[in-house]
Amino acid sequence: MRKIIYSMMVSLDGMIAGPQGALDWGNPDRELHEYINDQERSVDTHLYGRRMWEVMAAYWPTGDTNPASTDFEVEFAHIWKALHKIVFSKTLPRVEGNATLVRELDVNEIERMKEQPGKDMAVAGADLASTFMRHGLIDQYELYVHPVVLGGGTPMFPALDHPLNLRLVETRTFGSGVLHLRYQVA
Repeated sequence: MRKIIYSMMVSLDGMIAGPQGALDWGNPDRELHEYINDQERSVDTHLYGRRMWEVMAAYWPTGDTNPASTDFEVEFAHIWKALHKIVFSKTLPRVEGNATLVRELDVNEIERMKEQPGKDMAVAGADLASTFMRHGLIDQYELYVHPVVLGGGTPMFPALDHPLNLRLVETRTFGSGVLHLRYQVA
């Protein structure tokens, strides 16, 4: 059965975006980016909320043609463009590239997708991931904890009605001080 993975860069105080949506604090170096590239190869579908889609679609479709891109960023752009993307939005008029626009989240359809053959799926975007959490759709959580305290912003985890029990299955520390934590639902 395919897993749904929620994987995000997160500040030490649990934020995935700083105040006013700032993302400039989480720039991965070569070591971390190459590791993330390898992780991306284990998925074949990204499940995006509107805002995360807009962030990713603003750069990565042409990230491999930007003269300032590093070789590992070019590699990520190639990986990203090849992945199927499902974008959940009630307001976007359309999506482009290898993407499908879905207006309403159907929990039963997501469960059916998990049962189909293929690689794992990754969910991204705080609001969408919160909905997936509340419906018990996420199987694995991956945090790339950066050594920065933002003091506010968008939290990785929403307020929940009940505890979410997880089991730590892997850790890795990078030279930059980033700590990767991989948890599975207990």
